[in-house]
Amino acid sequence: MENRTKATFMEKAGYGFGDMASSMFWKIFSYYLPFFYSNVFGLSLAHAGTLLLITKLYDAVSDPVMGMIADRTVTRWGKYRPYLLWCAVPFAICGVLTFTTPDAGYGFKLAYAYVTYILMMTAYTAVNVPYGAMLGVLTPDSREKTVFSSFRMFFAYGGSFIALAVFEPLQKFFRDMGGEVTAADSWQYSMAVVGIICAVLFVLCFAMTRERVNTASPVSGDSSILKDFKSLVTNGPWWILLGAAIGILLFNSIRGGAAAYYFKDVIGGGAIFTCGIYLAAGEVANMAGVALAVPLADRFGKKTSYIMSLLVASALSIFILFLPVTPAGMWTLMCLQILISVATGVTLPLLWSMFADIADYSEYRNGSASTGLIFSSSSMAQKFGGAFGSALILWALAGFGYDTSEAAVQTSAAVGGLKAMMSWIPALGAFAAAIVVAFYPLTTGKMAEISSALAKRRKNS
Repeated sequence: MENRTKATFMEKAGYGFGDMASSMFWKIFSYYLPFFYSNVFGLSLAHAGTLLLITKLYDAVSDPVMGMIADRTVTRWGKYRPYLLWCAVPFAICGVLTFTTPDAGYGFKLAYAYVTYILMMTAYTAVNVPYGAMLGVLTPDSREKTVFSSFRMFFAYGGSFIALAVFEPLQKFFRDMGGEVTAADSWQYSMAVVGIICAVLFVLCFAMTRERVNTASPVSGDSSILKDFKSLVTNGPWWILLGAAIGILLFNSIRGGAAAYYFKDVIGGGAIFTCGIYLAAGEVANMAGVALAVPLADRFGKKTSYIMSLLVASALSIFILFLPVTPAGMWTLMCLQILISVATGVTLPLLWSMFADIADYSEYRNGSASTGLIFSSSSMAQKFGGAFGSALILWALAGFGYDTSEAAVQTSAAVGGLKAMMSWIPALGAFAAAIVVAFYPLTTGKMAEISSALAKRRKNS
């Protein structure tokens, strides 16, 4: 049965707290983990790149499994919401362990990095896949899902801003304490602070939300699992959004992950502001983009708004290639970062809302929503994009001859590679995503038809 009571502002804000927590970790891992592994933890570029690829591919494959587990979970709190409570503390602990540098030989450290990062990604999957699927059961209304998704992304970018703005100052704070605190310790302690904040936010999200829609659930048994996968792989709109999600995540992860190297070795002493300020400014601009998502979708539709935003982000990124290392060049870089981030901020709430529409489309066509499985596919795409993006950064740096030593002077090939990874290479990912979404068939009119049919079907169930 379906509870039609309208969701309150506090419930929408509570839902946002969940992705605020996830995004604080995700952005730190995306933007700082490659640098941490290569320049602090002490792994070679090749080993660090392979590590990030293998562990995130494992994590991506585990997402559908978690989606099916969540779809079959039955508690008094609902299917998906309980995982926010159960996984909050393990999520925080695994994050701290990942940014811990053991005092051991290289072989042990490499094995430790694999084990802790796999544990971290398992914890991330266990909480984030059910959290994403919640969007499909918070409301039956397609437009309201976009509103919930906008709250989600607004708070997500807010969390990212907080994490990126405080992460470097936290490290400096702990280093300045003196005594036995090393640079590696400062990374660990900083993650402990962030982890505590994230655990509290997950618990608040659990306490402030409710599952309002009882979607048609799959029954137990292997035949049901096979049916779920068959429905998924024959779902054309799902494939389209899967490709688009990978493209946009490649765009974000390459630009973000290359930034620390770009500021250190391209801008260097000419920096007017730090990499942390640059990245944090992007998160604020992302929030502005999120605020534009609903009015743009109302005016042009989700599909058209998504494509326009991707094309703008792709075109503006290319200009970074030509910026000089001067004060004017630095301020132009910041202006481009803000404009690009506004454009990408529009895309993510629309993407999550379209995945919720796909869950409704699946229930309309097949009689079973498989909401967790469908949303896990979006998380899987996110991790595929992030995995290849992070690995490509490190492999490309190795190919360009990047020197990880602290006082190294980089070759012109390495500097050119860093400029490419901040400009035209990620732009290709955004452009490819825009081309793919052009074929997305679930228009505003089609979703109105589907929502009406499902409302009648659920009422009679």
